[in-house]
Amino acid sequence: MTTTTISSRWSSRLSFILASAAAAVGLGNIWKFPYIVGENGGGAFVLVYLLCILLIGLPVMMAEVIIGRRGRHSPGYAAKAVAEESERSSYWQIAGWLGMLTGFLVLSFYAVIAGWSLAYVSKSAQGLFQQQGADSINQIFADLLSSPAELTLWQTIIIASTVLVVGKGIRNGLERAVRFLLPTMVLLLLIMAVYAAQIGDFGAAMRFMFAPDFDKLSIGGVMIALGHAFFSLGLASGVVIMYGAYLPKSTSIVQTSLWIAIADTVVALLAGLVIFPIVFGFSLTPSEGPGLIFTTLPLAFADMPGGQWIGTLFFIMLVIAAFTSAIAMIESSVAFIEEKFSLSRWPATISAGVVLWLLGQLTVQSFAGTGWTQLDWQLPGKAAHSIFDIIDYATSSVLLPLGGLLLALLAAWVMKTQHSEDELDTQPWIYHLWLLCLKYIAPIAIVMIFMQLIGIIQF
Repeated sequence: MTTTTISSRWSSRLSFILASAAAAVGLGNIWKFPYIVGENGGGAFVLVYLLCILLIGLPVMMAEVIIGRRGRHSPGYAAKAVAEESERSSYWQIAGWLGMLTGFLVLSFYAVIAGWSLAYVSKSAQGLFQQQGADSINQIFADLLSSPAELTLWQTIIIASTVLVVGKGIRNGLERAVRFLLPTMVLLLLIMAVYAAQIGDFGAAMRFMFAPDFDKLSIGGVMIALGHAFFSLGLASGVVIMYGAYLPKSTSIVQTSLWIAIADTVVALLAGLVIFPIVFGFSLTPSEGPGLIFTTLPLAFADMPGGQWIGTLFFIMLVIAAFTSAIAMIESSVAFIEEKFSLSRWPATISAGVVLWLLGQLTVQSFAGTGWTQLDWQLPGKAAHSIFDIIDYATSSVLLPLGGLLLALLAAWVMKTQHSEDELDTQPWIYHLWLLCLKYIAPIAIVMIFMQLIGIIQF
């Protein structure tokens, strides 16, 4: 190993929980979770999702924290250290490098989509949605996507803000940010949930989300729940390993991982309790798909009492969720640059930010319809019409499940059991249950996700 171990540590267990929960709570919880619940029948889907979090998401998260804390390096070097300590091939470091690369690529387009939310804060505050019909609101969204200058402006603000926070380090940057931002986001969610319950149809939302109707749940819906449970916790993106590397030895991995999973799930459910009462109360469609946040909800904000301000608060909350994930996803790349090139924090962070901005332009130009970004490719299981489609497919359909599988195998089959037992430091039955899930259930589930995503199996 040519690099020195990471010396930075979280100041407390609460800091790690808040930072990790803030990283997991992102657009996937607030943007994606409600619409996939809507598309897959509501309560039965939620029940299956919670089961998948428990049996797959949580064990893999614990495995990544173990690798990070045991290795005390950025993801690739941490995976290498763990494998070599167990007298196994250093090639297992690929699992860590894949995660770091995936997180960086995801962030390249995630920052652009986070920019949509920031743009909508401005548009809502100006009252642009008020008294507008569906065609006008759809046109506002189409105009945003077709303007590379506007997309670049908001992307730049998101990335610059991310660099400013991460450049200050773990305690002065990340910790301070999440200690303020995560509680603020939850408070906004609670305020909006109360408001939505008053002006919308709260009873219909509760029945839709929590009354299981298994007749409406297909095998395909189960696979979507499985995939989202894996992806929503920020697994296989370098984040969990990196945050684990900063975790003090005295902190319980089992307890903190459980709290993170609970926080992530609660926020996703809260987001549903904000969105679905409005959807049902204003006779909108819960299965609207990705446009639910940026086209359907603004239509409700346009007509509801105080809609201009509740819409503004909603998009502020969405920006916070996106931003806390962004600062987490860039952290492993910054730590790697510090380790590899012996750079101090600020130059490493700025370097990562510049590369990230340049990569993000591929997504900006793809959304804007710039000619050189447009494609007509047929990928396994999906057509790709732009460079963004390629990046999205590569990360979500290939790199994330592949990286997750390798990390699960590394922790369950490659690490010596005395090492993982030492790190978990828990009751024997909990350890053996974790190992059972990680050795057999999680790998099989991840392989099924991978095969469905690339079109090998269809349900």
